[in-house]
Amino acid sequence: MDNYLSRYDYGVNTITHKGKSITTSLHTNFMDTLDPTSPFANHGIARLKQYVKERPDAISDIFYNSSAYWWYILLYNNINDPFEGLSPSTKILIPKINVNLRK
Repeated sequence: MDNYLSRYDYGVNTITHKGKSITTSLHTNFMDTLDPTSPFANHGIARLKQYVKERPDAISDIFYNSSAYWWYILLYNNINDPFEGLSPSTKILIPKINVNLRK
């Protein structure tokens, strides 16, 4: 079984929203470096097949040999809802994972 890696493993911020304390990975050094529009972005393009629709964990397993990076694919593609953003024949960006991301 994969060692589960969370986006929170790469930095967290605690903010207050409507009087509640919220832990987020937004605006951390790691997350701020994720910009697929950058000319230095390093990614491939994949067209989704029927058997991986709505399954970011399966997509992660295919490209990274680990289901742990599902959140990275969604974040990189700005997908909030995999049921809407990961339908068959959709083209998505598959970011290259550098050595620093894999623990």
